[in-house]
Amino acid sequence: MEVCHSLADLGASINLIPLSILKKLSLPELTPTQITLELADRSITRPKGVTEDVFVKVGKFHFPTDFVVVDFDADPRVPLILGMSFLRTGRALIDVYGEEITLKVNDESITFNLNQTMKYSLTYDDTSV
Repeated sequence: MEVCHSLADLGASINLIPLSILKKLSLPELTPTQITLELADRSITRPKGVTEDVFVKVGKFHFPTDFVVVDFDADPRVPLILGMSFLRTGRALIDVYGEEITLKVNDESITFNLNQTMKYSLTYDDTSV
């Protein structure tokens, strides 16, 4: 079993990546977009663009993922927000009671212990950033 240090949000219909992380990855130019986003605090923001087919490595798997790029300060514990489309691509099975999430590719799978992730978040020292 592996430990996951990312945010998967079933309520999110898109995948988000901060502009600062995107610049570190040296990806191709962004595709312009006209969408606006309403954030959790009800503020409205305009994304910098969209980047397509970015490979996200999860354990031994690589998933092609489209991201909406937003200029915001990322929490170093969860630099990417992976939404429903990513979870669908990874054929995610979420066991809330068992505190596990399993991603599948064909007949292979990888399982993450969500309890370990919560412990990491609770013990993370915010002053170390």
